[in-house]
Amino acid sequence: MVRAAERAGRPPRTSVWLEDRAPRGGGRGGGGQPSGLDRDRITAVTVRLLDAEGLTKFSMRRLAAELNVTAMSVYWYVDTKDDLLELALDAAFGEIRPPDPEPHPDPEPHPDPEPHPGSGPEPHQGPVPKPGPEPGPEPGPEPGPEPRRSADPDPDPDPDPDPAPASSDWREELRALARAYRALLVRHPWLSSLAGTFLNIGPHAVAFQLAVQRVVRRTGLRTAGQAGALSAVFQFVYGFGTIEGHFVRRCAAAGMSQDDYHRRAMSAVTREPGLREAVRDSAALRQARGDGTVEEIRDRDFAFALELLIAGIETMVRRGE
Repeated sequence: MVRAAERAGRPPRTSVWLEDRAPRGGGRGGGGQPSGLDRDRITAVTVRLLDAEGLTKFSMRRLAAELNVTAMSVYWYVDTKDDLLELALDAAFGEIRPPDPEPHPDPEPHPDPEPHPGSGPEPHQGPVPKPGPEPGPEPGPEPGPEPRRSADPDPDPDPDPDPAPASSDWREELRALARAYRALLVRHPWLSSLAGTFLNIGPHAVAFQLAVQRVVRRTGLRTAGQAGALSAVFQFVYGFGTIEGHFVRRCAAAGMSQDDYHRRAMSAVTREPGLREAVRDSAALRQARGDGTVEEIRDRDFAFALELLIAGIETMVRRGE
């Protein structure tokens, strides 16, 4: 176990993933180390507790009680509570199954009128040598089903992963990744806070980030605009999923369905004199959204907003920006 004295004189840590040591674990028992525990089990229980009770109620003592060990026993496997939260954050990202990298050529060399110093060629950029007489057709549908079959036997007891199937259409891949990220944020409302607190450089999070970057590279956007496209799409999803996740949790805490909670909230708002004008002004918008449950309307809003962003990317590509 790492004691405070052992940390004296060290610079502040930036991430558990940058520690220069092998993970502890193994459950060997002797020397005060508890048997039957390992880092993976501790992380999985942490995720379960965060889902059930939220971030504010989480503590190492609460975790130890759930594991039926002492709080000090947990420190055989992690140095700090923050380390454990970082591990839980990346474990949650592991529920997203990004598409496997496909040998897509870039649609066209990014039409940058001027070179960008230091950008360097991307792995898929430029002509790809074609062995033998193969005509080198664009990848067909055969890679698509394979990632889904390989994920089926996954014995992980975590919630069903959100598949993001491989596709030759960057638009559909972007939609799938955005939907998977939104679902993750709703399923784990604590995740958005941690994603903004830590570097989020665990292996699962990095795999997701790389998958998103691969898709955006295939849009035809100039390299200089790709980071902006990433921000536009996934900061939107982050905000949408964060608010949705907190609303779903609030409804559950109140013991009400989302529709009942919404009706009660709207009834209270319309009775407030200072808010009546705002309610009246938004009546046309509410009517235009059509009928349906709160979840159905929210799904339509999300889908339309995502299509707006995709259309924006397409427009910028046509304009050569």
